[in-house]
Amino acid sequence: MLNRDAKFSIGQVVRHRVYPFRGVIFDVDPTFNNTEEWWLSIPAEVRPRKDQPFYHLLAESDDSAYIAYVSEQNLLVDESGEPVRHPQVNEIFDGLKDGFYQVRRQSAH
Repeated sequence: MLNRDAKFSIGQVVRHRVYPFRGVIFDVDPTFNNTEEWWLSIPAEVRPRKDQPFYHLLAESDDSAYIAYVSEQNLLVDESGEPVRHPQVNEIFDGLKDGFYQVRRQSAH
């Protein structure tokens, strides 16, 4: 399979190319790393390729917050400048600046 660098970064705010949701990236898989069952549950006409980065998002739509797993081909930069309202954002990230959240530093005890 083709393996290449990810186009988006942890902390970056993105939106889905087709569906009405957005979120902040908190992890990246270089290629598809979910179950075959999950992948096959996507309708064939919109099913993404597996040979691309997949992103874990703290996602939000107008009425809910959830974790999303999205292929690179289906993401765009969110240029709204609005913060992501997902309740877990503050557990992982500090403030939003220029479309990116800063990863919260872990304190050593």
